Amino acid sequence: MVTRTEFQGENELLTALSASDYLLLRPQLKEVALEQGSVLQEYGERIQNVLFPLSGMISILSVMQDGKAVETAVVGREGVLGAQCGLGISHAYSRAVVQIAGRAVRIAGAQFHKAMRESERMRDAVVRYRELRLAQTQQAAACNALHGAEARLSRWLLQSSDVIGADVVPLTQEFLSQMLGVRRTTVTAIAHSLQETGMIHYTRGRIEISDRDRLEASACECYEILRRLP
Repeated sequence: MVTRTEFQGENELLTALSASDYLLLRPQLKEVALEQGSVLQEYGERIQNVLFPLSGMISILSVMQDGKAVETAVVGREGVLGAQCGLGISHAYSRAVVQIAGRAVRIAGAQFHKAMRESERMRDAVVRYRELRLAQTQQAAACNALHGAEARLSRWLLQSSDVIGADVVPLTQEFLSQMLGVRRTTVTAIAHSLQETGMIHYTRGRIEISDRDRLEASACECYEILRRLP
């Protein structure tokens, strides 16, 4: 049986809900595993479920016709995936992929839409979160266009570490190249350089931040901007 505090303490958006608003969701919430590499939503597809991550990290990707993709936002314990269906937006605008494995609670899109109709405060909370995501997406777009690969990789590692609350980030170079929109050989060269200077320790599928201060100095200004978002 789901209690009021069981999941609220693990997801910031759920935590922000009042007891009465949370009870609108409580009976339908189901805990699910987030498996690395799983595609949770695809561009143009109807949104079936709304997910509140409890751990791990989901990447939001803009995908081109040739299949190339680049990350424009992330969703972690602070937020929700698919909440736009509660505002009457029934289809996804982007692809969502589990970048770092974890857990989430899930509610059917139709049930979430019903709860949103019954609570103005819940609608306000979702609208505020969508504004935050928009700001994140805009900053990511500027970062991808204007900053070099090493600065973006440093920023991305720091941001990922903040989202999951750990200095060890379980990621492969293949995933990193997809997220940054660069060749895998470029990621290999940058990761080697960061490791040689002692900022990170990299083994297959695992990156540990060894010197956060120096990695922050290596990152572009976007890291501080994104970190200061409310």
